[in-house]
Amino acid sequence: MIKWTHIIIHCSATQDSGTVSWNAIRNYHINEKHWADIGYHAGIELVGTEYIVLAGRAMNRQGAHCQAGGMNKVSLGFCFIGNYDLVVPPTVMFVKGAEYVKGWMDILNIPVSNVKAHRDYESGKTCPGLKFNMDDFRDLLR
Repeated sequence: MIKWTHIIIHCSATQDSGTVSWNAIRNYHINEKHWADIGYHAGIELVGTEYIVLAGRAMNRQGAHCQAGGMNKVSLGFCFIGNYDLVVPPTVMFVKGAEYVKGWMDILNIPVSNVKAHRDYESGKTCPGLKFNMDDFRDLLR
């Protein structure tokens, strides 16, 4: 069993269309990047009028979401669908995503200090977006 020590927060940098974009991301990761599956372990997006958390890679499999620093080997990846360089994440999405991540933290004994932004590891990246406030997000996890 993998010992998860961190959670990395991502954004898709694509517009959330209100349909299931998750499958398009999965197809891109498999067919274009030639990965075994979608790179993230879970993600959240607007489907119709509701924000839904969708499963990604199984939690017993290493992700493909943050190669820098060897983080794929020790971190779960959670993706917010949308471009948060352009807009602030919707409050409902932000809160529901935090609730899901908090569940991982509680089950796996991951401290809030180990919930990181993708940009913390990959220079030149803004992910999960310039308007995604990680301090506010971590406050929801406390």
